[in-house]
Amino acid sequence: MRKKLFYSVFFALAFIVSACGGKTDVVDSGTYEGTIKEVEAEKTEIYVETSDGKTLELYFTDETKLTQDREEKPFSSLTEGQKVEVTVEKVGKRLDPKSVKILE
Repeated sequence: MRKKLFYSVFFALAFIVSACGGKTDVVDSGTYEGTIKEVEAEKTEIYVETSDGKTLELYFTDETKLTQDREEKPFSSLTEGQKVEVTVEKVGKRLDPKSVKILE
């Protein structure tokens, strides 16, 4: 019985971990264009797939500027499938989004 419970918990955790973003990439500081793959509103986090197939995991900070047509927008303006331009700063193995511009 214990063994069954252990395996059930193990597989449930493995599923949760794989469903939460999967593999992401760390890139150099700079500006990148891509498409939003996923929006996690409760974490103010987005996953952006760049044109060269990299996936960027971006946690918004108080300093992150989100704009569309030069106007500041709330995080709730972001949806999956939107084209965006992101400017990121690499801090160790983490990417801090400095600005996110909604392109469409």
